[in-house]
Amino acid sequence: MPFLGRPSSGTSQRKNFVYPIAISLQTTAAVNLPKLNAPDLGNTPSTSEIITRHLRDAIVAGHFAEDEPIRQDDIARQFNVSKIPVREALKRLEAEGLVMFQRNRGAMVTRVSDAELAQMFEVRMLLEDKILRLAIPNMTEETFARAERICQEFIGEDDVGRWAELNWELHACLYEPAQRPFLVSLIRSVNDKLERYLRMQMSLSAGKERADHEHREIIKACRAGDVDLAVKLLDEHIAGVCKTLFEHLPHAH
Repeated sequence: MPFLGRPSSGTSQRKNFVYPIAISLQTTAAVNLPKLNAPDLGNTPSTSEIITRHLRDAIVAGHFAEDEPIRQDDIARQFNVSKIPVREALKRLEAEGLVMFQRNRGAMVTRVSDAELAQMFEVRMLLEDKILRLAIPNMTEETFARAERICQEFIGEDDVGRWAELNWELHACLYEPAQRPFLVSLIRSVNDKLERYLRMQMSLSAGKERADHEHREIIKACRAGDVDLAVKLLDEHIAGVCKTLFEHLPHAH
C-alpha cells in the first residue's frame, strides 16, 4: 500500500506553481467576460408574482364573481405555465383574503358577508384615525402639493380601476408622514380586501365627485393643523362610503 502521508518537497513545489496559474486564469476570465447587457434578474418578478398580480386585478375588477371557482388548469393554460406557479399565486391571494380553498371545489373567490364588510370599515376607522393624528404634525408643503396632484388626476380620470388606485395613493400620501410603515401596510391590506367594493361604490351615486370633495376637505383641515376636524372628516368619509355601498349591495349578499 503506498504511503499517503506528507508529500515530497517536489510535490509541494508543483502545487505552489500551479495555484498562482489557476488564480491568474480565473482573474483573466473575469476581466475578459464580454458585456452581455444582462437584465437585473434580481429585480424581475417571478412567474407566480406576475400571475398573482393579474389574478388580483381580475378579482378586484369583478371579472370573477364571489364563490366562483378559479380553475388552475385554465389559468396555467392562459399563462402557458405549469400549475405550480398558479397554485403559489392562489396561496398568496388566500393570505390576502381574496381567495379561499374548499375541499372538492378548489380555489374560489372569497365571499365577504355584510357583517365582515362592516367590520372592515370599522377597522379602517380605528387604524386611519390613529395614523392621521400621528401624521398631521409631520406634514409639509410637499405633502400637500403631492395630495393636490393626486386629487387633480383623480377628478380627471375616467377609469374606475384607476380611481381606486388614486384613492389609495391619496390616503397613503396623508399617512406616510406618520412614519409608521407597518401601520400603513395594515391599512393597505384592509383596503385591498375592500377594493372591489370601493370600485362599485365610486361608480354609483356620484361617488367619485363626493370622494373628491371629501378628500379636499380633509386635506384643508390637515393643512390648517386641525387634527380633531381632520379625523372627524375622515370618519365621516369612511362611514359615508360604507353607507352608500350597503345601499347598493344586493339584499342577498
